[in-house]
Amino acid sequence: MAKHKTPLLDQLESGPWPSFVSDLKALAEERTKNPKKIDFQVPVDVVEDLLGLLELSFKDGATHWKHGGIVGVFGYGGGVIGRYCDQPEMFPGVAHFHTMRVNQPGGKFYTTEYLRNLCDLWDLRGSGMTNMHGSTGDIIFLGTRTDQLEEIFFELTHKFNQDLGGSGSNLRTPSDCIGSPRTASARRAASLPATTPRTCASP
Repeated sequence: MAKHKTPLLDQLESGPWPSFVSDLKALAEERTKNPKKIDFQVPVDVVEDLLGLLELSFKDGATHWKHGGIVGVFGYGGGVIGRYCDQPEMFPGVAHFHTMRVNQPGGKFYTTEYLRNLCDLWDLRGSGMTNMHGSTGDIIFLGTRTDQLEEIFFELTHKFNQDLGGSGSNLRTPSDCIGSPRTASARRAASLPATTPRTCASP
């Protein structure tokens, strides 16, 4: 049974299109059942509390996220976006709900092993919710607690040879193009004479 009643959010499941609400409910149920026996490092009900908080925001017509204060990892000025709930007693699972940006690999080419490793890390130390890719191009990890930030950063950099993405207001994360295998414009550029300006480097 759901932890919070969500009649307003439930309406978003009634249309013909896929619903993020359905996805969140499925994730919340999976975390509750925990078939993989994961030793969650954030509250198991983080997604349920997220749904409850979102329902309250819909009801009140206002956000219940508050910003302020600095969170991050030692030596970095970006990569972590601090997010806190203004109703921590009602929704303790999302009292802290920080976002982490992970630098995408070159040309956004991944192996399945790499993606599985990232997802396993985030299931363990975060909410399990991701955004591939955010408007900055980064891999977005949605929702973790302050005490997990350094742990996640250490595993990213030491186990996966991966860096945080950017979250600055002037420069985010540079993105590159690997050429004709990736984009239609690159395929066209590769067939042009060498003197023609190219929009994207080709191999």
